[in-house]
Amino acid sequence: MRLGVLDVGSNTVHLLVVDAHPGACPLPAHSHKVELRLAQLLDDSGAIGDEGIDKLIAVVRDALQAAEDKGVENVLPFATSAVREAGNADDVLARVEAETGVRLQVLTGEEEARLTFLAVRRWFGWSAGKLLVLDIGGGSLEIAYGMDEEPDAAVSLPLGAGRLTAGRLPGDPPDPEDVRALRRHVRAEIARTVGEFSRFGAPDHVVGTSKTFRQLARIAGAARSAEGLYVQRELKRESLEAWVPRLAGMTTEQRSELPGVSDGRASQLLAGALVAEGAMDLFGVESLEICPWALREGVILRRLDHMGSD
Repeated sequence: MRLGVLDVGSNTVHLLVVDAHPGACPLPAHSHKVELRLAQLLDDSGAIGDEGIDKLIAVVRDALQAAEDKGVENVLPFATSAVREAGNADDVLARVEAETGVRLQVLTGEEEARLTFLAVRRWFGWSAGKLLVLDIGGGSLEIAYGMDEEPDAAVSLPLGAGRLTAGRLPGDPPDPEDVRALRRHVRAEIARTVGEFSRFGAPDHVVGTSKTFRQLARIAGAARSAEGLYVQRELKRESLEAWVPRLAGMTTEQRSELPGVSDGRASQLLAGALVAEGAMDLFGVESLEICPWALREGVILRRLDHMGSD
């Protein structure tokens, strides 16, 4: 069957269309993506204003039309941290449902981490052993660890690249003091969680997912996306540590000229790099592998599992 997963994230609203059935690998058929930046549309009270809700409704309508055009039988709609943490989340959800018919399932941060872990486990298989998975989104950082398809530990931290850029790095290029302050903040937040994971022992394989990790790996020399999903891509901490001060000295426009960095994500790349560097350092990770599957694929796989057991 043809499934669509509608991901209302902090940066983008992304419809991913796949051909799938239980027991088979989901095959991507179409992608429809709009950069909405919901996390930056919050007012002073932390609510999404009327203009932001109107934009979200329009984008959801367009995504539904794209799904219909592509013959999607079932759309799985969900929202992550930007909607989850909005002061008026219930009103946003009610308006979206009233005007589009779409009832967005709001995932908790832990659910995000667990579903992303499932996708990574299915991608690498059992031979990967104990997995540590890091996922930097627009609004949050998810960390998960385990041997099985359900992680033994999973946490979500408010360390998304978009959130940190909007709240803590106002300059272009940012003030060095702001960069240092953000580095301290990121490492203090991550350090609080390290003990929860270290009691399980060292992972056999460390994986990074998300656009931020893919872009950081690309500027550090990993293969282009045009070379396909199955090319191994790694990010070494040594390379990342060399790039962080360079990114800190660049303007958004200069970052957008780097290989693999989109105009829309260039402003967030430094904050994402500080989170990635902090996580890799505090968890003692010298190198991680990039996984092309993440939360959207996890949502699809969980749905297929349920279909197969019905």
